[in-house]
Amino acid sequence: MNNCTDICWESAALTHVGKVRSINEDSLADFPETGLWAVADGMGGHDAGDFASQAIVKSLGNVRNQEQLSDYVEAVEEQLLTVNHALIEEAAGRKNTQMIGSTVVALLALKHHCACLWVGDSRAYRLRDGSMRSVTRDHSQVEEMIQEGVLLREDAESHPAANVITRAVGAEKALYIDVELEEIFDGDRYLLCSDGLYKEISEQEIAEQLMQGNCQEVCDRLLDIALQRGVNDNVTIIVIEFKKV
Repeated sequence: MNNCTDICWESAALTHVGKVRSINEDSLADFPETGLWAVADGMGGHDAGDFASQAIVKSLGNVRNQEQLSDYVEAVEEQLLTVNHALIEEAAGRKNTQMIGSTVVALLALKHHCACLWVGDSRAYRLRDGSMRSVTRDHSQVEEMIQEGVLLREDAESHPAANVITRAVGAEKALYIDVELEEIFDGDRYLLCSDGLYKEISEQEIAEQLMQGNCQEVCDRLLDIALQRGVNDNVTIIVIEFKKV
């Protein structure tokens, strides 16, 4: 548990290759000492997707404590922009490699506020007073169609473009990072995850699990459910709980 003024937090994190794939292209950052957590879901296959997600996590390890949340956000953004450039350069230097990329969702906590940053379709959820909401909005083709009113959300997972994302670290020279700022309240729980989790387990089920037990127990149960259902993707889960002391 880490104390920040009168707000403290604890976290648990895990990642698993899943039931079908031979390599894990997901990576995670679990840095409670600096109030930083992240999930990165790589793409591009062996020696590409895992390389990309690991590069993101490694770069976030360079971020140091800041006095202001805005400075903290800027420091993380600078790291992601640097990785974006490096991945584009890496792909250009490899034969038969068009792109080395990764999604990322990160949570930064400082004093009484937190910031969520994301690119792609890895997600952040917040549980508060028994109600869960999605903090992030996917950068994906089906999400754009939902926002335009041409696709119902309940039909998104079965749509042919369900796996097409519109933004990723390493995809284009210009990287646009979405940021959401929130006040932290006593008892808040945040879940960061790759799409391997939420495509296997409904949001209602995720919310039910978030309400029970400690952070590690939530992670373990969610992974167990995904594995029991034969999840065919990598699964990465981070749960963070905030408490007033």
